[in-house]
Order: sequence, then structure tokens, then C-alpha cells
Amino acid sequence: MILIISMNEQIPSQFVQRPTHIEVDVAALRANFRTIREQVAPAKVMASVKANGYGHGLVTVSRVLEEEGVDGLGVAYIEEALELRRAGIKTPVLVFGGLMREQLELYINNDVDLTASSVSKLEYIEATAARLGKRARVHLKIDTGLERIGVHHYSAQSLFDAALSVRSCDVVGVYSHFAEVKRHDLSLAKLQLERFLTALAYFEPRAKAPFLRHIANSGGVLGMPECYLDMVRPGLCLYGVMPDPSFDGAFNLKPTLSLKSQVVYFKLIKEGAGVSYGHSWKAPHDTRVVTIPIGYGDGYLRGLSNKADVLIRGQRRPVVGRVCMDQLMVDISPSGEAYNGDEVVLIGRQGDQEIKVEELAALLDTTPHEVLVILNQRVPRVVVGDS
Repeated sequence: MILIISMNEQIPSQFVQRPTHIEVDVAALRANFRTIREQVAPAKVMASVKANGYGHGLVTVSRVLEEEGVDGLGVAYIEEALELRRAGIKTPVLVFGGLMREQLELYINNDVDLTASSVSKLEYIEATAARLGKRARVHLKIDTGLERIGVHHYSAQSLFDAALSVRSCDVVGVYSHFAEVKRHDLSLAKLQLERFLTALAYFEPRAKAPFLRHIANSGGVLGMPECYLDMVRPGLCLYGVMPDPSFDGAFNLKPTLSLKSQVVYFKLIKEGAGVSYGHSWKAPHDTRVVTIPIGYGDGYLRGLSNKADVLIRGQRRPVVGRVCMDQLMVDISPSGEAYNGDEVVLIGRQGDQEIKVEELAALLDTTPHEVLVILNQRVPRVVVGDS
């Protein structure tokens, strides 16, 4: 039976009444992971599943990847890591974000890897692990140009020296993060990689045990093999979405998410009549308009008003008027037909037409990441393509 994943619950589909839903293609996710793993071998793969698995469902995606043998899972916050542990996920989980002292016991007691982004953070981790009588798994964070968290590459020796003296921490990784990777301009990425490797040159011969070097994000995976090192951290590309147009078609990865709804109302709009709030669109002639039950309250943003298309009966149809919190309107004129219950595709494929996440991102002047992660938990997730 197909299951709906919504608000962290699994509900038999016959009890779910709302027509708007997200389809998560698990077969495509498995294929993408296998392709990436083959391309980057012998490097390990840590999959980024933060922000609810890039909108796909944190636990759903993580379970599939664990079945596929992923080497690690990356999340942003301890709360996400704990959700995975409560769901029975055993794979190593690294929290990328900055940690708070008050949360350290949660990390260590639940076998969650920590990011030590400064000497003081590492000292807090060491003291907490020693007090608990347990060992903490730590990844040291080096800032090579993003200026977010991590010690600067030119002053990383102090963090490395501190890491050499800890007794209750196992340094299992050292990592950094790219600020930009574009296929046709790798200059900044190459500079960051050089800075990272230069900083590591101090620590590598002194380290007590082997550790994983990792810096490659999706852009690095797709366009910069020299940055694979010991492990890569694919995020967006794992879900078949390109981080930059220059990577379009790379590795033949397939989109894993579709956003669908249904027609729930039809009406004929008279010439000159305004549609939706503020009448930002007026019918140029008598116009057939249908209403779709999805809006910015679901994460389909108001900025798509009068810009985006949807697919109905295999044809592109424009969104007209302002997107409302819970509904939007679509022009199906001059000769289009649509009936209540007809499928509407807002992201994904219908017939030989396709609307990609990247297309909506361009209309919104944002990144594809944002388009995915703003699809909130009010929209149920349906698993397809797998048993």
C-alpha cells in the first residue's frame, strides 16, 4: 500500500483527503545515490538530509540511503539527528551546525557526531565526554572562505594542537565547505581546496588515528573530482536537482520530487474582470479559469504569481492573479478543458512536458534549495517507485 508521510506520521492513503501532495520517487533516489557513489569511488559518501531531507522527508530519505549503504548522514541541528535516532537509523550522523554547550550530552548519549569549530568548542566537548565517561566523535571545521563557522585556515594550527591533546574525543574527520562551485569558473573552489589542503598538511602527520577529509558539496561532486578526497557530501544533486545551470545533465541524475494537486473549481471569467487579491491580473477576454488547492501556506510562494506555469492535461497553463495562502488560479483558455479532479503538476513531469525545480528557482531569483525546503509539512509526502 502506498503510504502518505505527513507530520512525521504514516497514514494509509485511503484516509487522506487532500489532493495536494508531494511524490517522492524512491527508485530515482536509489539510482542517483548509486551513480554518485560509483562516480566518486573510492571516496565515501555522506548524504546531506538536512531541512527535512531537502523537502522529501527526513526519515524516509535516510532509511532508503541506509539500505543503500551510505557512509554517513549530514544534518543541520541536533533535533534532526535525534529524529533519525528515534526512527532507528544507525548510520553515523554528523550535525553541521554550531553547537551549544547545553546540548552536548544529547550528542554524546545518542552517538551523534559533533562539529568542533573552535578550540573552546572542542574543550567543551572533551570535558562533557570525560564527565559522562564516554567518547565523542568529532569533525574539526576549517573555514576556507565561507566565513560562517570554523577556524580560519590560516589559524587552524591552534585547533589541530588542541585536537592532538584530547583524551575523550575521537577526531574522525576534518572538513570545510565551498562558497561557490561553478563548472565554468572553479577559481574560488580551487582556492578553497588549496587552503584546506595546506591547513591539513600540519595535522596529517601528527594525527593519532586516520580521519576523513571532506569538502565536496554537490557542485564539487559534479564538477571537481580533485576535491573528492576521502568523503563527499552530496545534497541537492542527490535529489536530481542541479545547484547551478552549468551542471545541467551531469551524471544523468533524475529528479526525485514531484508536486501535484487537482482541479477543484472551474469558472468563466468575464473580459476585464480581476482575479485574486489586488487584481494584479485581469482577463483580456472571456477566460476559462480553474482553481487549485495549494498556496504559499504550503510553500508554493507568492512570488510565483503571474509568472509560473502548471501542467494540466499535458499542457503548460499560466498561474494568474496572486497566489493565495491556500489556493491559486490557472488560465486554461482559449480552448483548454479541465474538470474537477484533473491532475495538476506544479513540479514534475506530465506527458512530454516538465516543470523543474530549477525553473521555479529562476522565476523567484533564488536557489533550487529554497524551492525544495520551503515545501512544508502541511503537504503530505507519498512514496512511489519502491515496494
